[in-house]
Amino acid sequence: MAAPAVLWRRLRGPGLVALLARLCDRSRDRGGRTPLFLLAPLLAPSTPQIASQRPPVNGVCPRGAHRFQWIGNLVPEFGISSSSVKVLHTPDEFYQVMKAQIKKAKKRIIMASLYLGTGHLEQELVDSIEETLRCPESCDLRVSILLDFTRGSRGRKNSRTMLLPLLRRFPERVRVSLFHTPNLRGLLRLLTPERFNETIGLQHMKIYLFDDTVILSGANLSDSYFTNRQDRYIMLQGCPEVADFFSELAGAVGDISLQLQQDDSVQTDDGMEHPYQGDKVKYCDAANRRVMEVIETAQRRQCEKNSASFQSGHPASNTDTPDTWVYPLVQMKPFGVHIDELVTETLLTEAERGDQLFLTTGYFNLTQGYMDLLLGTRANYSILLAAPEVNGFYGAKGIAGAIPAAYIHIEHQFYNELRRQWQQHRIRLQEYFRDLWTFHAKGLWLYPAGAALPCLTLIGSPNFGYRSVHRDLEAQIALVTENQELQQQLHQAA
Repeated sequence: MAAPAVLWRRLRGPGLVALLARLCDRSRDRGGRTPLFLLAPLLAPSTPQIASQRPPVNGVCPRGAHRFQWIGNLVPEFGISSSSVKVLHTPDEFYQVMKAQIKKAKKRIIMASLYLGTGHLEQELVDSIEETLRCPESCDLRVSILLDFTRGSRGRKNSRTMLLPLLRRFPERVRVSLFHTPNLRGLLRLLTPERFNETIGLQHMKIYLFDDTVILSGANLSDSYFTNRQDRYIMLQGCPEVADFFSELAGAVGDISLQLQQDDSVQTDDGMEHPYQGDKVKYCDAANRRVMEVIETAQRRQCEKNSASFQSGHPASNTDTPDTWVYPLVQMKPFGVHIDELVTETLLTEAERGDQLFLTTGYFNLTQGYMDLLLGTRANYSILLAAPEVNGFYGAKGIAGAIPAAYIHIEHQFYNELRRQWQQHRIRLQEYFRDLWTFHAKGLWLYPAGAALPCLTLIGSPNFGYRSVHRDLEAQIALVTENQELQQQLHQAA
């Protein structure tokens, strides 16, 4: 976020919270928290911490000796060279890199996002895909796009109408999948108005994959995310195993989604339970099996590879000795998959005295469990939040215009709790402000005690809030590195 026009401001004073204070004080739940999610599609109340077992700390297969190797007991571990990792810094760089990768793709383009916008920049992306599909050199190219059904169907011109021409021209090579949460069904689906139906659950993963290159981000495929909406982006280049994993994960979610047809209708794949018309338990069980199969198969494959390498005493052929490790973290609580939550809780719990954790989110609505861990652990925290003026809902009409003030109210509730527990010296809150920009970045950086550079970062779609943990489909990576040059890149982006 190191731009000259950026100001990080210490959170202070009641500010905009006065707008909602009386309303919120009248509608608290028994735990003293406010059900603010009724104010808009992107808010939801905190809930009590979910009890979960900590993962074992002993690795199941040989690998690099770092303090986070326990994550490999839960998910596949990919050892890569730090030279394969590039941190992108600006929305425009993100957009230009994606366009360049689309033009170079030869075998697969996979894009998973909340939605595709309808402006000219988004149309340029679609046109680039079509141009690449028409190239004789790309005759084997397959394109798979995964979006959310409710968000992607909003309005007369929407993600679906943007993609229909592509689907009609290349019906055998293009797949458009629209995930529909199984929790939006029956009367709830019938009566909940557009926009508000998105509070029930979304496809929220942001995965952009081109052959063996993967970009993980929190950014959606929309013009503001390509111009003046600050987010985070990390590109893993020439990492076929990582790319295969995310290809299979997006494919698994695509299989349990509705498939867009050339006439703008949708239908399920043969043999798949319908997400909102079929049996909910059967659907969720099938979804769980499909997603966990991807995770467990990749984990088993990586363990076998690592074990063979360890026993032979030589790294796998044609690979550099890894100094960086990638752990994909998946959170799909509607299907009983909560790996990201478990890893995040453990990172917060096991943070040592003197460790510095930097956390950022565009929507400050931490779960009660995460708040309790921040307040109860020994590490120091810096939390970067969106100032109300850079919240994407600032100045919106109707009830949506109250969302920035609602988040500020939540921030002040947390800050007051810090003061009550005398924790403000250990946990610092700051606001991000940049004129004419909005802020959507989320993630975590961990600096070991006494270190000036981070050795771990989390980057992807989760916001650390109620919806990320309980309602939406989320994916990110834990990236651990021993390479100082890459650590410096991560530090500069913090």
